[in-house]
Amino acid sequence: MNADTIRSIKTVFTKISHLAGVAINSFEVCSLVLCVGALTALLIANFIAREFFTSIYFAEEISEFLVIFTTFVGVSYGVRRARHIRMGAFLDMMPPFVEKIFIIIISAVSAFVMFFMAHASYKYMMYSLQKAHETPALKLPYWIFYVIIPIGFFMAGIQYIRTIIKNLVEKETWMSPEQQSEYENET
Repeated sequence: MNADTIRSIKTVFTKISHLAGVAINSFEVCSLVLCVGALTALLIANFIAREFFTSIYFAEEISEFLVIFTTFVGVSYGVRRARHIRMGAFLDMMPPFVEKIFIIIISAVSAFVMFFMAHASYKYMMYSLQKAHETPALKLPYWIFYVIIPIGFFMAGIQYIRTIIKNLVEKETWMSPEQQSEYENET
């Protein structure tokens, strides 16, 4: 391959990664803000209702759903912003090129795990759908509560793939698609 072909491929991967990032970012930020706001409002309303009248009968179920939703959308958000657990001290001791290789390997393994967990949680969601489990208060199917789990794992896997692409396309080392390596080694 000549240099122009390689540059074209890099440009295509960069544009695809950017578009995926914009779409996922919009979904993550909007849904996290809405869910945390709704959870706050529901808990405050339930507290007031409990003090003056009676508790809101469905508050626990809706709160559970909002916490599950926030957690699994937050997984993807954390990966995108490099707010996940990593071996920083170990990586900091490496030369930049070796650090980049390790980040690519770690991202590939993490993406595999996220996609595997997305598949496993999808199967569990489908099992819940087949068994027709319902919530006690609202009589909603439980699978509705579980649908975000495979989506969150899948989005986190996409973020790890984007990290790999970013490290293959860019000269610098990137911890995530949006977070460059924190320390520069002086050689």
